[in-house]
Amino acid sequence: MKTIMDLPEVLLTEEILARVPLNSIKSVRSTSKKWNSLSKKMIIGKAAERKQQFITEGFVIKDQRVCFMKFNLQGIRIYQNSVHPCSSNEQVSILDQIDISKVIHCDGLLLCVAKDELLVWNPYLGQTRWIQHRTKFEGFESLSLGYDKKNRNHKILRFCFVPLPGISNSIVGFEIYDFSSNSWKVLDVTPPEWGIRHCRHNSVSLKGNAYFSAVERRQGPPSRNVEEDFLVCFDFTTECFGPRLPLPFDTGDCFGILVSLSCVRDEQLAVLFQRWETHERIDICITTKIGPNSVSWTKLMVGVPGFMLDLYGGSFFIDEENKLAVVFDLDMRSRFQTAHIIATDYGYLKSVDIRVSPADCPLVYSSYAPSLVQLQ
Repeated sequence: MKTIMDLPEVLLTEEILARVPLNSIKSVRSTSKKWNSLSKKMIIGKAAERKQQFITEGFVIKDQRVCFMKFNLQGIRIYQNSVHPCSSNEQVSILDQIDISKVIHCDGLLLCVAKDELLVWNPYLGQTRWIQHRTKFEGFESLSLGYDKKNRNHKILRFCFVPLPGISNSIVGFEIYDFSSNSWKVLDVTPPEWGIRHCRHNSVSLKGNAYFSAVERRQGPPSRNVEEDFLVCFDFTTECFGPRLPLPFDTGDCFGILVSLSCVRDEQLAVLFQRWETHERIDICITTKIGPNSVSWTKLMVGVPGFMLDLYGGSFFIDEENKLAVVFDLDMRSRFQTAHIIATDYGYLKSVDIRVSPADCPLVYSSYAPSLVQLQ
């Protein structure tokens, strides 16, 4: 007697495994050796994902632990006065004993920043790779993950900087880790005149390249410095920085601002901007074209009132199809994590507690799309 295990492979992959939700991957792999093997050759849940158009999945840092988080945004855009997004979060067991300060997503891989080393993890395949730093640096560092478009070889960019009074953060060196050679090397480039802001969301990986929210501080009117904010792209194929790219905001004469970056389906870059001088209003723009040497923008939300973000807050994601943005922050009174829901049709809708315990800093959200990139 034939069973489901005897079905032709084409039928099994296109009609069954394609409809299984991604969060059922463990059950699929434990069903049989054949299913386990197939699940590592294809991304399951493609059809199920299309049906769950209101579901957004990603990873957050909670109490120095990596947690998987799912948001159900169904109905928010339609019912303005009844905003109840369903969210759930579950700590990732494979990283239970590791303190993680930041998670960076690129091409289905997560770069997890631990205290003294780095962990690269493919959640879909369950593969990990530990990476030791080439040098230890007493200062601040920024890390980005990308890949060479010629051969899809993944790389990590690390640069170290120190804050200096009166000028931008001074970058003192660059290093690159190459996955194929399993080694670090010093990147021979002239330290730039620009620096980066002290923000948890100052860089993203998009189409294999890394984009940074950079700033250059120069002397302005008496007793006041003028800061110019812009984008800079690092091309992992050529291993060099591109020219300054304009942001869709004028930041030159602002006393205090928040600039936060996010990706939209690894196709577009979104930027959130808030001036402290404009009393809680925020703007969100999205790219219509972007590359290492050029960028163009369109406005998605302008002058949205309702909340003031923490200096280290502002992690966000965009749901273009449903015309929504979700911005993460920390409620300064309750110390509970908060998600601010914004719709392009209505503006600010509501701030909701996402049921995460009190903390000292806002959640850092990173969207996720599974991949078959091998780490071993």
